[in-house]
Amino acid sequence: MRHDSTQPPAPSSAARLTAWLRRRLGWAVTAAYLAAVTQPGPGLWLRHTRTVPLPVGHLPLNVPSALLSLVLFSAGLQVPLRDLGRLLRRPLALLAGLALHLIAPLLVVPAVALALHNSPDTDGGSGLITAMIMIVAMPVAAGATVWTGKGDADQPVMVGLVLASTLLSPFTIPLTMTALSPLLGGDYAGTLHRAAHTFGPGFALTSVLLPCGAGILCRLFLPSHPLLHATPLAALWGSLLLTYVNASGALGSFFHQPRPLLLAAALIVATAVCALSFTLGRVTARLLRLEPATGSSLTLACGMNNSSASAVLITTTLPDKPHLLLPVLAYGLLQKLAAGRVVRERARA
Repeated sequence: MRHDSTQPPAPSSAARLTAWLRRRLGWAVTAAYLAAVTQPGPGLWLRHTRTVPLPVGHLPLNVPSALLSLVLFSAGLQVPLRDLGRLLRRPLALLAGLALHLIAPLLVVPAVALALHNSPDTDGGSGLITAMIMIVAMPVAAGATVWTGKGDADQPVMVGLVLASTLLSPFTIPLTMTALSPLLGGDYAGTLHRAAHTFGPGFALTSVLLPCGAGILCRLFLPSHPLLHATPLAALWGSLLLTYVNASGALGSFFHQPRPLLLAAALIVATAVCALSFTLGRVTARLLRLEPATGSSLTLACGMNNSSASAVLITTTLPDKPHLLLPVLAYGLLQKLAAGRVVRERARA
């Protein structure tokens, strides 16, 4: 009996485990948050830079940065570059989405900062706004390509926006942070300004652009290497561990010294920035009269930023203020909920 040669090969055990974990990712993230609340000790220990002894010296190792690199490397591996050809023939959506991604922070953050200016917070909300600036300055989240696939949106446009915003990040991250730093008061303005010039370009290059670019190159030149097939599963576990480490820094200190008003303010600010960003993307897509699929991609690109990268940057530049991770964690969750709504609307269309 002859076997059908066109039958696709059975998925590997790593692929099946990856698919199983992705289907339950929401529960897994919830478990990471609960672990951060009940057992924050290991996460707090991992937040600090460690030194690894080598025969010729010592190598500094920052676990959150290493986990972020793993996640972005895996994201680069999964970029379908063959789908980008049509963007060269129709670049309007790509250029409009990239411009909107860069302009949106300059419109959204000042509006939220103005609303917080007269808040009862002792710093006028500068701490929360600092966290939001570090979020909106980041490139489009690589995970946005997953949502476009689920919602039948324009995948090539989304992939192009992820790549373009990542490639430009060494320039756009410090530029955005510098432009918005005058909104802050006290020590936060100086800290953000120094971070923009000291950490901004180097962080974007080494922690964002290089790992993502390495993943893309490996996909091009080593597409069938067995290690690459196991990388997505390792990156999923790495993403969950990174969530736990970041949440330990924020939730561990919060539950040790509860500050309900701070939590409420973090949720309100993150909700406002997220809602305004997605709304701005939706309105722009309608004004440009883009096709529904392309408009969905532009909306997702405007609202979805790499919150994991911003959390690592906050941990690096403001290690003594772990409470600033609260709005980052809230935004990371809210942008996924908003993306799910965009996907469901596109599916019903």
